[in-house]
Amino acid sequence: MEGKVKLDLIEQHVIDFVRKLRADKKLRQEDIAYIIGVKASFIGNVENSSNPAKYNLKHINVFADHFGLSPRDFLPSTALIEKNKIKNKDLDL
Repeated sequence: MEGKVKLDLIEQHVIDFVRKLRADKKLRQEDIAYIIGVKASFIGNVENSSNPAKYNLKHINVFADHFGLSPRDFLPSTALIEKNKIKNKDLDL
């Protein structure tokens, strides 16, 4: 039985931003895949909550260049942290 994969809030924010960008531009998953040089199935996996696939910084950089945005536009304006998960050991301080 497949369940929902728990992504960090920032990872989900980026996925949601790209999904909205794709919808606003009326692009298919195949179009987004072509832009970043991956298979369409990867985009499907990223957008599927039961799959741990996610975009990396290289993907964000390519999206930003293609759409005339800054990589910052893909990130939230403030930190997204689940208060009960944060510990110094998690941050490698």
